Amino acid sequence: MKNLFVGNLPWSVDDQQLENLFGEYGDVHSAKVILDRDTGRSRGFGFVEMEDEGANAAINALNESEVDGRNIRVNEAQERRGGGGGGHRGGGNRGGGGRW
Repeated sequence: MKNLFVGNLPWSVDDQQLENLFGEYGDVHSAKVILDRDTGRSRGFGFVEMEDEGANAAINALNESEVDGRNIRVNEAQERRGGGGGGHRGGGNRGGGGRW
């Protein structure tokens, strides 16, 4: 199973259209266009989860293809790294002499 990132989506594309587009290449387990939480409008990207073989075919066929006048980008989604900073691990002023 692969999770695909789909970028540069036209604002008009919804979950069902995304599923239909990728469904031509294999069984789609999920298709989700990411929405702005404040406005409810598309953020212009989404994710599709499908079996490896269909996912590879979809990447090859759809990456840089035109959908409603926009060239979409399709590639395997990268794991989100724990960013955000501010973790309290390591370093700092351990032991004596703290300024608390």
